[in-house]
Formats: sequence, structure tokens, C-alpha cells
Amino acid sequence: MLDDTQEQLCKDNTTDFSDLKALTINCTLKPSPQGSHTDKLLGLAEAILVKNSVALETVRLVDHAIAPGVYPDMSEQGAEQDDWPSIWKKVQGADILIVGTPIWLGEKSSVCQRLIERLYAHSGQTNDKGQYTFYGKVGGCIVTGNEDGIKHVGMGVLYSLQHVGYTIPPQADAGWIGEAGPGPSYGDAKEDGSGYVGFDNDFTRRNTTFMTWNLMHFARMLKDAGGIPAWGNTVDLWKEGYRFDAPNPEYR
Repeated sequence: MLDDTQEQLCKDNTTDFSDLKALTINCTLKPSPQGSHTDKLLGLAEAILVKNSVALETVRLVDHAIAPGVYPDMSEQGAEQDDWPSIWKKVQGADILIVGTPIWLGEKSSVCQRLIERLYAHSGQTNDKGQYTFYGKVGGCIVTGNEDGIKHVGMGVLYSLQHVGYTIPPQADAGWIGEAGPGPSYGDAKEDGSGYVGFDNDFTRRNTTFMTWNLMHFARMLKDAGGIPAWGNTVDLWKEGYRFDAPNPEYR
């Protein structure tokens, strides 16, 4: 799965990532056990994470009954079933979130949009510093398809993640698309039997490598720093009656 450069980077790494947790969420439209092109590209990032001792969990969201809505548990809002609370526990425990989505009609999948809506359901929750609950976590995305739109989809996903509080490192997206129109997708066997489509694409390998290492580096820095400093970004600042205590103002 990893090429020589990627293997060497993992072998020579001297940073300890073993206390970090990562979660990848594949937003393919295909339920298990069907093959997923997005899953194959996510596998490249996952291999780098595992090689560096990051604890990894994976979710294929379409395999779960995720009710539409923007509340933490839609079963409390009338939905017959909502598996989101169990997925949320994984999101909550992860330092790193990588969202994988295919492109359909130039956009992220409907499953990916539902994920974003359910993440938004928690956007009003806060951590023990009074910051929004996603502060101190990092996010990235992987995009696959056989039509243009990687940057467009990445723009939407990464904007949504940062809006709810995720930290987005540089080069936090990667993807692969084939020729416009019908044709092979990432990981399909080549017609001449020489390998698999996209696996030898240096651009995709480079960007996926950059993304994964930057996610690990930023997660490491945030964890070592105790998260993002809680000065100027806590919800309590705008509560009625809040005041700064002189001479050493601290949040109450």
C-alpha cells in the first residue's frame, strides 16, 4: 500500500504519536460489503496513521441508521432509530478526524452532508474550558470520483469542519479523479493487468502523505499544548453579567 518514500518517512519518524486517536468516516453510498473506491484511498492515510502507532477507528456511515436532523439524538425528536449517538462517541474521542467522500454531480455525497449536519448538532456544546467541543481536534478530507470537483468538495467539507471548531492544518485535503465521464475509479484494476488505477499517481500519494502527516503534527502540537488557549474564545464571554476580574483577569 505505501510506497518507498512513505515507508521511509514512517521508519525514520522520531515523534511519538502513540497517545493520539484517529477516526476515519467513509461517506460512500455503498453499504458493506460492497467495495468502495473512497475506502481504498482512505486506506493510504490509515496505513500511515497505523505505522506511527496512532489508534485508529473506521466507520462506513451508510452502514448505520443515521437520522436526518441537527440534534444530538434524533430518536428524542421522533425518529424511529438513530445510530448517531454511538458514532458521536467515536468522534468525541478522536484527536484526528478524516472525512472521505465520493463526488456525485460535482458535490460531496448525501451521506457526507448528513455527517456534517450531525456534527453541527454538537456545535453548541462546550469543553471544560468553555470553548466549543471540537476545539483541540484536527480535521482533513479525502475525495474520490471520476469527474472534476476535488477542490470544490474539499472546500465545503473543510469549511464545515473549521466552522464547528476543528483546526485545519495546511494541505488538509487530498483526492483522485479519473477522466471526466464514465470510466475507472480509484483502485479499479487496470485493463492491461499492470496494477490498480490511481495507485501510481504521485500527486495523489504526495497530497495524501502531506495531509496525514500534517494532521498528526497538529494533533501532537495541540495535545502537548493542552489544546487551544481559552482566551478570547469562550462562550461565557457573552453571557449576561460576565466581567473581567482585575488585576489578573481569569474566566470564572
